[in-house]
Amino acid sequence: MQFLERCGAVQKTQWLIRSPSVGHKMRLFCFAYAGGNAFYFNSWRSALDARIEVCAVQLPGRGSRIAEAPIGTMPAMLKALAPVVTQHGCMPYAFFGHSVGALIAFELARYLRLHSIEGPKHLFVSGCQAPRYRSHTKRLHQLPDHDFIEQLRSYNGTPAEVLGNKELMSLMLPTIRADFSISEEYAYRPGPLLKIPISVYAGVDDDNKEIGQVDGWSQETTGDCRVTWFDGGHFFIDTQTQSVLKQLDYELADYLREEKPPSLVIEEANNLID
Repeated sequence: MQFLERCGAVQKTQWLIRSPSVGHKMRLFCFAYAGGNAFYFNSWRSALDARIEVCAVQLPGRGSRIAEAPIGTMPAMLKALAPVVTQHGCMPYAFFGHSVGALIAFELARYLRLHSIEGPKHLFVSGCQAPRYRSHTKRLHQLPDHDFIEQLRSYNGTPAEVLGNKELMSLMLPTIRADFSISEEYAYRPGPLLKIPISVYAGVDDDNKEIGQVDGWSQETTGDCRVTWFDGGHFFIDTQTQSVLKQLDYELADYLREEKPPSLVIEEANNLID
């Protein structure tokens, strides 16, 4: 009874944007890029298999939580997110993250494993360097506002009208800086390997496309690691959205197949022997 009550209660959490309904077989927790909003994933709900419940993570400092102070360190982020995920242990789930969102998803999966908590069945990392091959030569989050905004402009991930709106940017910059700080101050620490498949999505024109920085993800798990390349730069998930969702849907399909009753499995095995 307590388990059922817990599963129902989390539908009201401020951390997730989701559409609870019957028929879901798996949850997909989605973590956005730096400064990104959970609403980015709204269109994914209709594009993916109806049995997948998209749970978009809404971090402090954006959207409905704009008045809250953003989280600027990885340890604090993991400590805040772990209870959110564990409260949704009613069905199997996977993680998807892009850029710093992928780094957060990876470290959260490791955090859950380290604390002997049932973790995701699959990890999807998009537009993100392999953690042990990350370079730390830039500290963009420390730049003056004007220079920082120009750096954001060069990534082609934020509309020009948004970057040019001083009032809006004054609200968004602290959150974006906090996200960049998590990424740029991140220090990889060796630990127990994950035991789940990792799917790596990368853009052929991304600055982070070096082979080691992409293929290096295979060193973080004892499970399979698959790399899929998409046309475009760092924000290929914007320009190649349909291709990304098609691949994501394809890879999640294995977790949606109904388990056959033991009697049916035995019958099929006997037929093969005959």
